[in-house]
Amino acid sequence: HVRRRRQRLAADLPIAVDLLAACLRSGSAPVAALDAVRQAIGGPVGEALGGVVAMQRLGGDPVDCWSSLAGDPALAPLARTASRAMTSGAPLSDALEHLAADCRERRRAEAEAAAKRVGVRAAAPLGLCFLPAFVLLGVVPIAAGIAQGVDLW
Repeated sequence: HVRRRRQRLAADLPIAVDLLAACLRSGSAPVAALDAVRQAIGGPVGEALGGVVAMQRLGGDPVDCWSSLAGDPALAPLARTASRAMTSGAPLSDALEHLAADCRERRRAEAEAAAKRVGVRAAAPLGLCFLPAFVLLGVVPIAAGIAQGVDLW
């Protein structure tokens, strides 16, 4: 369950961040944009964003609301980016676009690493299949030919 949640978070986070940046660029209020993305994405990212929406609607400080996501390692970059942008006054949409690009790059690198591991893991079974065939077809006939030609007495 935890692994599936982590995979879903990694897959949905760049999409959610891109959607949030697009909503903010279109002129939506931050809470309305966050709520729209929460409803569109769903899953663990939607649940986490729903908590931020609820805290902001109750009047919480936006920096504190975003900081509540910092406890989850997958959502911590989003929490830091949003908190930093809100504290500094920088446009949140620009920071979110950079974060989405970073998330996609990290996901691509992880996929490449997983593909390389598959190649290494596939070599062991192939070796176990080809080694007996090599011994039976290559080594045994040569050893038998040598044994016939050697006069032991």
